[in-house]
Amino acid sequence: MKTTLLGIQHLLAMYAGAVLVPLIVGGAIGLTPTQLTYLVSVDIMMCGIATLLQIMTNKYFGIGLPVVLGCTFTAVSPMIAIGSSFGLSAIYGSVIASGVIIVIISGFFGKLVKFFPPVVTGSVVTIIGITLIPVAITNMGGGQGAADFGSLHNILLSFGTLAFIVLVYRFSTGFLRAIAILIGMAAGTVAAIFMGVVDFTPIQEASYFHLTKPFFIAMPSFHWQPILTMTIVAMVSLVESTGVYFALGDICDEKIEQKNLAKGYRSEGLASVIGGIFNAFPYTTFSQNVGLVQMSGVKSRKVLVITAGMLISLGFLPKVAALAIVIPNAVLGGAMVAMFGMVISQGIKMLSTVVVGSQDNAMIIACSVGIGLGVSVVPELFAKLPQGLQLLTSNGIVAGSVTAISLNIIFNMLPKRKRKKAVVLTEQEA
Repeated sequence: MKTTLLGIQHLLAMYAGAVLVPLIVGGAIGLTPTQLTYLVSVDIMMCGIATLLQIMTNKYFGIGLPVVLGCTFTAVSPMIAIGSSFGLSAIYGSVIASGVIIVIISGFFGKLVKFFPPVVTGSVVTIIGITLIPVAITNMGGGQGAADFGSLHNILLSFGTLAFIVLVYRFSTGFLRAIAILIGMAAGTVAAIFMGVVDFTPIQEASYFHLTKPFFIAMPSFHWQPILTMTIVAMVSLVESTGVYFALGDICDEKIEQKNLAKGYRSEGLASVIGGIFNAFPYTTFSQNVGLVQMSGVKSRKVLVITAGMLISLGFLPKVAALAIVIPNAVLGGAMVAMFGMVISQGIKMLSTVVVGSQDNAMIIACSVGIGLGVSVVPELFAKLPQGLQLLTSNGIVAGSVTAISLNIIFNMLPKRKRKKAVVLTEQEA
């Protein structure tokens, strides 16, 4: 019984993050309520499958630590951009292809980690959070194109939900604090019911049980630009996961070696391939569940196996998935501000360790975050470029990531002596 309760704790801690990604992406690309219900169902199921792939270790797959996998927020903006430019099928093609690439390079990706130090990953995480905030604010008003956008009841619901989350986070501890966003979304939805703005049609129309089908929403199509974009996103996610692996290894007193990392990377790539086949998303480790492991002191993988089993079971129950569909956009918006704001906070925390005393790192952060934010706000800057390049250049996360990686090579990886010589020559020429 205790093990089951601990499994439920992990389920609740990751549930809000797991359902937000399909709700955001599905809403942005115009899925019908039926498709959105399926998307949430299959996403929950794939979270369970992806978690099992990491827990059940063997010679080739699985990190073998008590870890939970869920949809990565890193991929939200790129997937929306891909869907807008190339269509829904290209999203799944890029997810599958990037997953295959990760499986192939998993053996030596550990050597590529040197290109993703904290100054790069911190900048990328910060950019991700910043570029997602407009999505949250749009939902606070009622959603893109809503007839009642900015109405009083939407403002009250969104800011009320955000305030409730802040209060729960401030005055609770432990597990309740860990699920503050989930509690806030539930409270906001209850308030919306009393205000008469919740539509229960998706729940009524959803079936009690269904079997997951490959390519139910769309068949994949493959284009090099979306594939390159999602591969960069996947690599950034792997770097984040690496930090989680080492944190869990420290908690569980297990030494993490390069072969362990390779198996973990391979599982994440395989999870993305399976997710794409079933029209879901790429997956990564959820850091909030690491906090639960540390807080509870329970390091057994059996607990996470139970969590994975619950997630897989919920994937067969569309009516449960439809509960997430009826959450008003304004309530989602309030929760998104808190969640995406925490992403920004995490990025700033990562950068705080590298910017003090280093003007080089300060310049890397300034340019990469500036380019990432600027391109997100004014994507038409590159409207004159060929359409194939626009997906790469007009996506703030990709543009910021490429900038951060390139500048890190210039400032931190090129030999210092050569850089000084170049400066002297320039002064002589002047």
